[in-house]
Amino acid sequence: MPLAIIRSLSDNRSATLADQLCMPILSSEVAESSPYPFFLAYRDGCLKLLDRQALRKGGLAVEIDPRPGEQHSYPAPKKDLLAQAIGKKSRTVVDATSGWAQDSLALFRMGYEVTCIERSPIMAALIRDGFERLAQLDWVQKRELLPPSLLVGNAIELLAGLTEKPDCIYLDPMFPPKRKKSALTRKSMAVLRDILGDDTDRQALFDAAFAATGRRVAVKSPDYAEPLGGRPNESYQGKLLRYDVYLK
Repeated sequence: MPLAIIRSLSDNRSATLADQLCMPILSSEVAESSPYPFFLAYRDGCLKLLDRQALRKGGLAVEIDPRPGEQHSYPAPKKDLLAQAIGKKSRTVVDATSGWAQDSLALFRMGYEVTCIERSPIMAALIRDGFERLAQLDWVQKRELLPPSLLVGNAIELLAGLTEKPDCIYLDPMFPPKRKKSALTRKSMAVLRDILGDDTDRQALFDAAFAATGRRVAVKSPDYAEPLGGRPNESYQGKLLRYDVYLK
């Protein structure tokens, strides 16, 4: 996807990021008249993904604070459907489809040891910025916690190269939408789909995950989708999604 970096006069990281991603770097004035649909910019103390409507204000960043309804304590209780799917006795988790890393961060706050895999260099840059901000939080530093680790590349290949089998590999692949996008579609998810597209290799990804896991694979799916790995050993149903669990 065509994308440019917006130069920040107060933050020299924008030039470094442009070099790392091999992307053009533009001033804010030039960006407004450029043909690029998306931009990365350091703004409000973090790296943000902007579309043309957010050029002057706003943008999307990896949110490191607990989501609405989540506990702020550490470790957060392992009570929700995600924790049940991962397994309360699991210790190490690989999130092979990180996206905005919200599930990875929720698992981190529950006390799991999390490794993230992200194939998009753009999303990886946003995730890395979020993890750097996470490392600076008081409660993380006081407990001497390390943020989740991040691997960038094709998850199928990276899973095959893991030196140790994690207790759980978590998959949240991009499924084709059941209906046309509505006005209620979350902007972060709509933008993510624009960047990544659908995961057409999700069956191969599941096979790679099942071969690489030590104990289980947990798959997050929309409620209308067929189970990715056939009949699961366990399934946890939510309002619009479910978690299918496959035991090794």
